[in-house]
Amino acid sequence: MKKFQLTTSMTPKGDQIKSISQLTINIKKGIKSQVLLGATGTGKTFTIANVIEKIQQNTLVIVHNKTLAAQLYSEFKELFKNNRVEYFVSYFDFYQPEAYIPRSDTYIEKSAMVNQEIEMLRLSTINSLVSSEPTIVIASVAAIYASVAPSDFEMYRIVLSKNTVRNLKQLQYDLVRLQYQRNNIDLKPGTFRLKGDVLEIAPGYTDTFTIRISFFGDMIEEIALMDTLTGEVKEKWDTYVIVPASEYIMNKKRWKESMTLIKEELKQRISDFKKQNKLLEAQRIEERTLHDVESLEELGYCNGIENYSRHLELRAAGSTPYTLFDYFYANNWLMVVDESHMTIPQVRGMYNTDRSRKLTLVNYGFRLPSALDNRPLNFDEFQAKVDKVIYVSATPNEWEIEKSNQVVVEQIVRPTGLVDPQIEIHSAKYQVDDLVVELQKQIEKKERTFVTVLTIKMAENLTDYLQKQKFKVMYMHNELKTLERAKIINDLRRGRYDVIVGINLLREGLDVPEVSLVAVFDADKPGFFRNDKALIQTFGRAARNVNGRVILYANNKTEAMQTAINETNRRRAIQLAYNNKKHIVPKTIVKPIFDDITSKDDAKVVEAYFKSNKIDFKKQTKAIGILRKEMLQASKNQEYERAAFLRDTIIELESKSK
Repeated sequence: MKKFQLTTSMTPKGDQIKSISQLTINIKKGIKSQVLLGATGTGKTFTIANVIEKIQQNTLVIVHNKTLAAQLYSEFKELFKNNRVEYFVSYFDFYQPEAYIPRSDTYIEKSAMVNQEIEMLRLSTINSLVSSEPTIVIASVAAIYASVAPSDFEMYRIVLSKNTVRNLKQLQYDLVRLQYQRNNIDLKPGTFRLKGDVLEIAPGYTDTFTIRISFFGDMIEEIALMDTLTGEVKEKWDTYVIVPASEYIMNKKRWKESMTLIKEELKQRISDFKKQNKLLEAQRIEERTLHDVESLEELGYCNGIENYSRHLELRAAGSTPYTLFDYFYANNWLMVVDESHMTIPQVRGMYNTDRSRKLTLVNYGFRLPSALDNRPLNFDEFQAKVDKVIYVSATPNEWEIEKSNQVVVEQIVRPTGLVDPQIEIHSAKYQVDDLVVELQKQIEKKERTFVTVLTIKMAENLTDYLQKQKFKVMYMHNELKTLERAKIINDLRRGRYDVIVGINLLREGLDVPEVSLVAVFDADKPGFFRNDKALIQTFGRAARNVNGRVILYANNKTEAMQTAINETNRRRAIQLAYNNKKHIVPKTIVKPIFDDITSKDDAKVVEAYFKSNKIDFKKQTKAIGILRKEMLQASKNQEYERAAFLRDTIIELESKSK
């Protein structure tokens, strides 16, 4: 059987060596939950990759957003080139959920924009997990949302073997049953075509190859994998398994019973509304549901079909929905929760948010009560699904540590020798004037600065003031898109800006080695961005530069400040001791500054994007193609932040054309 095998010349260094050893020993000892406390820049991803290779178990890496998931996917693909590494995130580029606002009597219909590429990757994930090959899945919190039942997905598979008899007409019916559509002109993913005795199938999970089945009568003569672009034969097989064309597959054997259950629930719901004298709600739910049932019976589909999933799957009311977790069959798999201080709270809050919105729809007659069972896992269900877990964070929450019974593996030492920044406390009384002096020192050293403040108003006012003082400054706010944010960061690195002002400078993609100073205004004020964990994360923005330091502007030293300072000093001491022992002289990370765009054609596209958000279709299509090639090359070169940026850029440009 194929095994996980690292494909890299890198070897563990620093704390990575003991972290890999301890995490692996703990798993083999049967410890179900543990924490990897890894400081910024210590190579936590490489550590986890080594653990996976040593334990040889299917692994789910879950993280709190798509951007970071894309970056991790690129890294793991490079580390495990010969293994299956899959990507599972929400396939919506844009998603406005169905909702009702009673106070204004406003109904908001569901609106969504599906990304076909991500949809293929999700299907590829499920296909890999039902196969016998070892698989690593990189997922966002979309993993806790309902998916197709594994039994349904496995049932709807077609096994084709060379030199066996297969009725060609029946095979076409079977493909339609698996959600494939016949298309003799455009063979895109999820379609098939028949030319004489040759059947060509485009699997739903890829656009890089098709399957050509050559018949002699009803006998399968050849099964070949064809390159989509060149039409060349890439491989030949004796046996091939055709999987469903889409993730959501309908079990027709349950169809009649499912329709009966929907109608029975509708009848009961109308009765309940009438007893409460809610005649408008009774009429509304009757009209909407009967319209959906008619569409389901005639077309096999309706808008919002997911709201009937409980009946379509014949699940009991209140039962746990099927999710990606159900494809990790045996109790012999590992879950890695990356950036757990962010991911766990997000997982915890999703169920209640979803239920609150749907309860309003149910109470006002827009949906049947069974719609509540189309939902994400609640937190108890999420925990029950997990076998073994490693929580990974530079600042793990107390919950993760307690859940792991204090089993915390520390990875503090950076192979680069860089130490955590020095912390200074300056009075907040004259923080703006003091900052001006510090910025002048920074400019003389040709080094950059991040300033974080508490409010939008403060950020705007500070930016205006610094501009009047002739500083090259930019305000980074939450409405900036990927293209704009990345351009500002690159301009800071080039020296077009001296300083960036923001409220939340904790987000990924802000590891800028030219930044040697982080200034925190009003550090003694209460709030999420001034607690000890947020402060430690903020300090990390200056940990890529050998001259890194942090100024906390405060009139009082809060408990959160002291905790963050103590932890930073502890990590500094560990790193300095290691540097002395190994005779390491730390140096600022040297990181290339990539162009914001990759060609003159791209330049025109991005210029148009910034000016009006209206882009010439031909130029945009060409630019997207170039960007996609650049993304793949960046991944190959281990330029993971670049690859993640390019991926987000592609998504934004594609969304503008739809």
